[in-house]
Amino acid sequence: MPLHMIKLSVGMDNVEWLEERARKGPLVVHTRMTPKRAAEMEDGGSLYWVTKGVIQCRMPIVDITTRGEGKASECLITLAPEVIRTAPQARRPFQGWRYLEAKDAPVDLTTMDAGDLPDDLAIQLREMGAW
Repeated sequence: MPLHMIKLSVGMDNVEWLEERARKGPLVVHTRMTPKRAAEMEDGGSLYWVTKGVIQCRMPIVDITTRGEGKASECLITLAPEVIRTAPQARRPFQGWRYLEAKDAPVDLTTMDAGDLPDDLAIQLREMGAW
């Protein structure tokens, strides 16, 4: 099972903004710390975006590279230019990024029929365990 990453989106109000950005090509996310389990994430993992307190989409991870050394180093995470919407899942704020095990990741909307269900209703149903 691949290992995923979860990260708060800063300055992104909705998934449509991310989809528009993805049309321009691969997105590169800069972080300070390189994941120790990077190889597991490069093997089919995705970055799940938290927007306004809710996981709403993911983007497949293509490459994880460390540039520089010591305190001046940074990690570059290259994402495929593909935004995959997921079942909404509420998340509390956190700093940086976190690992996300496949068993804890929300399912893709393409694998379930959400219809025209509003996001807030889908979140309530999911929290109740009804969906």
